[in-house]
Amino acid sequence: SKISVVHCFYFRGGAELLFDGVKKHQVTLPSQPEPWDIRNLLKWIKENLLKERPELFMQGESVRPGILVLINEADWELMGELDYKLQDQDNVLFISTLHGG
Repeated sequence: SKISVVHCFYFRGGAELLFDGVKKHQVTLPSQPEPWDIRNLLKWIKENLLKERPELFMQGESVRPGILVLINEADWELMGELDYKLQDQDNVLFISTLHGG
């Protein structure tokens, strides 16, 4: 079976407030037959990490507008967005650009 890989997820710009104020999460994702993609990852984050107000983080199966997603410091729009397949040691950064509230 595949070795479980630890990924780091970072939340900034106020997004961390939805995650008990924790900005960095080191996560070992469960093994599954298919590679993890961002679509499945977001669902997993919503079910396992999000502490409150999921509507501020997600809209449908994606992040809500105003949250930037960087994969290894590159804009996820360049990486295929929801279809991007997570690689070993990827860092995924979620930055909320929505201020106020």
